[in-house]
Amino acid sequence: MPKITFSNKNHLFFQSVKNSVEDYFQNNRLKKTGNWKLYVKALILIPLAVAIYCWLLFGNYSWPVGIILSGLFGFTLVCIAFNVMHDACHGSYSGKKWVNEFMGLSMNILGSNAFLWKIKHNIIHHTYTNIEGVDDDIANGPLLRQCITQKWMPIHRYQFIYMFILYSVSTLAWMWGTDFHKYFSKKIHTTVIKKINAGQHIMFWVSKMLYIFFYVVVPVCFLGWQAWLTGFLILHITMGLVLSVVFQLAHVVEKTSFDSVAKENKVIASEWAIHEVKTTADFAPKNKVISWLVGGLNFQIEHHLFPQISHIHYPALSKIIRKQCELFGLPYNYYPTLRQAIYSHVQLMKQLGRRNHQ
Repeated sequence: MPKITFSNKNHLFFQSVKNSVEDYFQNNRLKKTGNWKLYVKALILIPLAVAIYCWLLFGNYSWPVGIILSGLFGFTLVCIAFNVMHDACHGSYSGKKWVNEFMGLSMNILGSNAFLWKIKHNIIHHTYTNIEGVDDDIANGPLLRQCITQKWMPIHRYQFIYMFILYSVSTLAWMWGTDFHKYFSKKIHTTVIKKINAGQHIMFWVSKMLYIFFYVVVPVCFLGWQAWLTGFLILHITMGLVLSVVFQLAHVVEKTSFDSVAKENKVIASEWAIHEVKTTADFAPKNKVISWLVGGLNFQIEHHLFPQISHIHYPALSKIIRKQCELFGLPYNYYPTLRQAIYSHVQLMKQLGRRNHQ
């Protein structure tokens, strides 16, 4: 991996933002981690997922209801990922490290691996956002061209259509393909995983085996392989679509910027915080239902600047950060509604699919 550095010597913007945010927490006597608002989410979503799982196994229902339940189960699991796992893996769910570690294992329950995800997301993505050649989030294979520095192919003309099909199978590919590739290659895109200790090796394999047991073996035994396969595919189609769309709207839209690095070391002209602001976008900030469901991930600018602050504080922080962006003459990228953000993502992917869009 080439060395990438930011011009952080005079990080006036981030220092000003941090000071304002610190004043907010001190003046309001608030902790930066989660509170009852976050814990209520966990108390609702986790039992709901368990209840739907049990209903699918033991309930008496028709096949249309089974399809709806499978989709609802997938959506509930995604909400757990957004609201519980994400905060916990960033260390913002609780002030106690062991609680964060424990709740972060909900990623393993969903079929992936918290250890690998923290490297991919917390370290690589949050440091090198939208930098092609390093950020694994925009390295989704040759079928998707997500920035102008990626190689164009004729099939990209239609990516704005078929991308949703790829999104729908993304969690299947993630849990049964890329996780294992990262594990065995000890590499996430161009970044080498320096060490995987014995405990993480055990956790990786035990989690995968338990996932197969509870999501494959048990349902097949109770429901038969045809009913299981139908429900399992619907579950992952729901998870893949929702997860992919929410994360794409944060960075791969018309208002965000991109950079790239090849084999040579590179110095980014701006400080890290300015880079994050320019490469990130918020969406539907006033929609409280969406904010609740996606765990505040519609406030991506706030999250990228302060990933160790719980998402329950992001609506308040957005007012502070927007004002700071205005003071420093920086863009504050946002889309008022979910529909507008999705439209922008489709438009950008359509533009990147054109050969002359280089």
